[in-house]
Amino acid sequence: MSDETKIEVPAKFEKMVAEIEKMSIVELAELVKVLEAKFGVSAAAPVAMMAAAAGPVEEKTSFNVELKEVGAQKIEVIKVVRDVTAKGLKESKDVVDAAATAPQMVKEGVKKEEAEEIKKKFEAAGAKVEIK
Repeated sequence: MSDETKIEVPAKFEKMVAEIEKMSIVELAELVKVLEAKFGVSAAAPVAMMAAAAGPVEEKTSFNVELKEVGAQKIEVIKVVRDVTAKGLKESKDVVDAAATAPQMVKEGVKKEEAEEIKKKFEAAGAKVEIK
Protein backbone atom coordinates (compact mmCIF):
# COMPACT_ATOMS: atom_id res chain seq x y z
CA MET A 1 0.00 0.00 0.00
CA SER A 2 1.46 3.37 -0.96
CA ASP A 3 1.74 6.25 1.50
CA GLU A 4 -0.88 8.20 -0.49
CA THR A 5 -3.59 5.66 0.28
CA LYS A 6 -2.72 5.30 3.96
CA ILE A 7 -5.73 4.20 5.94
CA GLU A 8 -5.95 5.19 9.57
CA VAL A 9 -6.71 2.16 11.73
CA PRO A 10 -8.52 2.81 15.02
CA ALA A 11 -6.43 1.85 18.06
CA LYS A 12 -8.83 -0.91 19.10
CA PHE A 13 -8.20 -2.73 15.78
CA GLU A 14 -4.43 -2.17 15.41
CA LYS A 15 -3.44 -5.57 16.82
CA MET A 16 -5.99 -7.42 14.66
CA VAL A 17 -5.00 -5.53 11.49
CA ALA A 18 -1.33 -6.25 12.18
CA GLU A 19 -2.10 -9.97 12.41
CA ILE A 20 -4.15 -9.90 9.19
CA GLU A 21 -1.35 -8.07 7.34
CA LYS A 22 0.96 -11.02 8.09
CA MET A 23 -1.40 -13.52 6.42
CA SER A 24 -1.01 -14.89 2.91
CA ILE A 25 -3.78 -14.51 0.32
CA VAL A 26 -4.77 -18.17 0.81
CA GLU A 27 -5.02 -17.67 4.57
CA LEU A 28 -7.10 -14.51 4.07
CA ALA A 29 -9.50 -16.34 1.75
CA GLU A 30 -9.85 -19.11 4.35
CA LEU A 31 -10.45 -16.53 7.09
CA VAL A 32 -13.19 -14.89 5.04
CA LYS A 33 -14.90 -18.26 4.55
CA VAL A 34 -14.69 -19.01 8.27
CA LEU A 35 -16.13 -15.60 9.20
CA GLU A 36 -18.94 -15.99 6.65
CA ALA A 37 -19.85 -19.41 8.06
CA LYS A 38 -19.49 -18.34 11.70
CA PHE A 39 -21.68 -15.24 11.40
CA GLY A 40 -23.94 -16.34 8.56
CA VAL A 41 -22.96 -13.42 6.35
CA SER A 42 -21.37 -12.93 2.95
CA ALA A 43 -18.40 -10.75 2.14
CA ALA A 44 -20.35 -9.63 -0.94
CA ALA A 45 -23.23 -8.30 1.17
CA PRO A 46 -21.94 -4.71 1.37
CA VAL A 47 -21.89 -4.53 -2.43
CA ALA A 48 -25.43 -5.88 -2.61
CA MET A 49 -26.52 -3.44 0.07
CA MET A 50 -25.04 -0.54 -1.87
CA ALA A 51 -26.79 -1.68 -5.04
CA ALA A 52 -30.08 -1.95 -3.17
CA ALA A 53 -29.56 1.47 -1.64
CA ALA A 54 -29.02 2.94 -5.09
CA GLY A 55 -32.70 2.48 -5.78
CA PRO A 56 -35.33 -0.20 -5.91
CA VAL A 57 -35.17 -2.52 -8.89
CA GLU A 58 -38.47 -2.34 -10.68
CA GLU A 59 -39.73 -5.62 -12.02
CA LYS A 60 -40.50 -5.39 -15.70
CA THR A 61 -44.22 -5.64 -16.39
CA SER A 62 -44.36 -4.70 -20.06
CA PHE A 63 -42.69 -6.80 -22.75
CA ASN A 64 -42.11 -6.56 -26.48
CA VAL A 65 -42.12 -9.53 -28.87
CA GLU A 66 -39.65 -9.32 -31.75
CA LEU A 67 -39.63 -11.67 -34.76
CA LYS A 68 -36.01 -12.70 -35.33
CA GLU A 69 -36.20 -15.50 -37.93
CA VAL A 70 -39.08 -16.70 -40.08
CA GLY A 71 -38.00 -20.29 -40.66
CA ALA A 72 -39.23 -22.64 -43.37
CA GLN A 73 -42.99 -22.22 -42.84
CA LYS A 74 -43.41 -18.63 -43.98
CA ILE A 75 -47.16 -18.92 -44.57
CA GLU A 76 -47.73 -20.25 -41.03
CA VAL A 77 -45.70 -17.37 -39.61
CA ILE A 78 -47.77 -14.87 -41.61
CA LYS A 79 -50.92 -16.42 -40.12
CA VAL A 80 -49.52 -16.01 -36.60
CA VAL A 81 -48.59 -12.37 -37.31
CA ARG A 82 -52.16 -11.75 -38.53
CA ASP A 83 -53.59 -13.46 -35.45
CA VAL A 84 -51.38 -11.63 -32.97
CA THR A 85 -51.45 -8.16 -34.51
CA ALA A 86 -54.90 -8.09 -36.15
CA LYS A 87 -53.22 -6.73 -39.30
CA GLY A 88 -54.34 -7.57 -42.77
CA LEU A 89 -52.73 -10.21 -44.98
CA LYS A 90 -50.53 -7.75 -46.88
CA GLU A 91 -49.31 -5.97 -43.73
CA SER A 92 -48.57 -9.31 -42.04
CA LYS A 93 -46.68 -10.55 -45.12
CA ASP A 94 -44.67 -7.30 -45.16
CA VAL A 95 -43.67 -7.82 -41.51
CA VAL A 96 -42.58 -11.41 -42.23
CA ASP A 97 -40.68 -10.40 -45.38
CA ALA A 98 -38.91 -7.60 -43.49
CA ALA A 99 -37.91 -10.06 -40.73
CA ALA A 100 -35.74 -11.86 -43.31
CA THR A 101 -33.34 -8.89 -43.29
CA ALA A 102 -33.81 -7.41 -39.80
CA PRO A 103 -35.72 -8.32 -36.62
CA GLN A 104 -39.27 -6.93 -36.60
CA MET A 105 -41.31 -5.82 -33.59
CA VAL A 106 -44.55 -7.79 -33.67
CA LYS A 107 -46.23 -6.78 -30.41
CA GLU A 108 -45.31 -4.12 -27.85
CA GLY A 109 -46.30 -3.47 -24.25
CA VAL A 110 -47.82 -6.85 -23.41
CA LYS A 111 -47.80 -8.73 -20.11
CA LYS A 112 -45.27 -11.51 -19.63
CA GLU A 113 -47.90 -14.27 -19.90
CA GLU A 114 -49.21 -12.91 -23.20
CA ALA A 115 -45.66 -12.51 -24.54
CA GLU A 116 -44.93 -16.16 -23.66
CA GLU A 117 -48.13 -17.29 -25.45
CA ILE A 118 -47.19 -15.30 -28.55
CA LYS A 119 -43.70 -16.80 -28.47
CA LYS A 120 -45.17 -20.33 -28.33
CA LYS A 121 -47.38 -19.60 -31.36
CA PHE A 122 -44.42 -18.37 -33.40
CA GLU A 123 -42.22 -21.29 -32.37
CA ALA A 124 -45.00 -23.73 -33.33
CA ALA A 125 -44.95 -22.10 -36.79
CA GLY A 126 -41.17 -22.57 -37.00
CA ALA A 127 -40.15 -18.96 -36.33
CA LYS A 128 -37.75 -17.60 -33.75
CA VAL A 129 -38.79 -14.68 -31.56
CA GLU A 130 -37.26 -12.79 -28.68
CA ILE A 131 -39.06 -11.27 -25.73
CA LYS A 132 -37.57 -7.98 -24.61
